[in-house]
Amino acid sequence: MRGEVWLVAYDPTVGSEIQKTRPAVVISPPEMHDYLRTTIVAAMTSKGHPAVYRVPALFQGVEGLVLLDQIRAVDKRRLLRRLGGLDPSTLHRVLDTLGEMFAP
Repeated sequence: MRGEVWLVAYDPTVGSEIQKTRPAVVISPPEMHDYLRTTIVAAMTSKGHPAVYRVPALFQGVEGLVLLDQIRAVDKRRLLRRLGGLDPSTLHRVLDTLGEMFAP
């Protein structure tokens, strides 16, 4: 499931949280989401501003960003439909960037 892109229902949200139903990539490892009712996702957008914690991604012919500043644990019931998966090189960049973000 890690690296898969799902349509996620984010609402209801508060303040600056990512809103509406949108694609998101699963970033949690199988050791987590295979045994829990939640999974960790990072929202995706075709708009927005590039930043060092936003990974460029081409998905289904659309250029966009994986928003690592908008990661969230969601109940699996918010996962509406599987849309596909990130290519391996993009997933590798996502995981590397997460490692840099949370490294001591």
